[in-house]
Amino acid sequence: MPLSTPWSRRLGLSAPIVNAPMGGAAGGMLAAAVSRAGGLGMIGMGSSATAAALEAELAHVAGLERPFGIGLVHWVAVNQPDLFELALSAGPALLSVSFGDDWSWVRRAHDAGVPVAAQVGDLAGALAAADAGVDVVVARGAEGGGHGQPRVGTLPLLAEVLDEVDLPVLAAGGVASARGLAAVLAAGAAGAWVGTAFAVCPEATTAPGARAALLAAPGDATTTTRAFDVALQYPWPATLPERVLRNEFVDRFDGREQTIDADARAALSGAVAAADYRIAPVNAGQGVGMVRESRSAAEVIDTLCTGAAHLLRRWAP
Repeated sequence: MPLSTPWSRRLGLSAPIVNAPMGGAAGGMLAAAVSRAGGLGMIGMGSSATAAALEAELAHVAGLERPFGIGLVHWVAVNQPDLFELALSAGPALLSVSFGDDWSWVRRAHDAGVPVAAQVGDLAGALAAADAGVDVVVARGAEGGGHGQPRVGTLPLLAEVLDEVDLPVLAAGGVASARGLAAVLAAGAAGAWVGTAFAVCPEATTAPGARAALLAAPGDATTTTRAFDVALQYPWPATLPERVLRNEFVDRFDGREQTIDADARAALSGAVAAADYRIAPVNAGQGVGMVRESRSAAEVIDTLCTGAAHLLRRWAP
């Protein structure tokens, strides 16, 4: 079912859907599948990203005759300049660099002819991104999985940013169903930035145990925490916790991160290696309760767009 926005048409997309560049889930295979299905597939480079890892994922989009994008974490890109340079040289249709206060990368990307986006969690962040010259703002609401500023819900944030920023705005956080997609498009979003619904696709690099945990989780199973970042010694700022499925490690250490000792770190590292998700982290947004089966990226896009188009026609005056 055709569904588009001015922004998606300019990019040559047939669906106003972007897969969130989730570290550990959104590899090149998922990006290629999303792009082939008419969306914008994003390769996600998370906390442990390296240039070598990005190069391996780029192999999946080599020769792809559809636009694709790349998502980086700002502090990781700063610490690894070769990662940022490789991302630019790949010629993505969109480069997202999020969660930083230094905007010098925007000019460097534009000088290379690469359009850019940044995720924001409040209006101040959106205004700063716009002033820095980004081409697209991603309004990431508190419902979103993974790292972000859990300050404002997706719909209030989207409405506020649309009122104040004269740029295409993508809605992120909790968009996991046709109704969610229809709602953000009706509000004026240029598209939806979808994470959890794609994390369970067979093309995602999500580990089988994590995929099973996502499929079994109800909508109220998530929480925001810094426990895993502290234990794994990732330098995420305290203002950017991650939304995960609640598990034994979260229950023990959330809000008590100062008690995480060497034994706890060793237990977590062992659980990550063993894919034991009673302890290891699983990123998930609050839309997880609407994700009940593993379907291909193409099926996810078709279901979202067909349902949203039907609803938008019903709501039209």
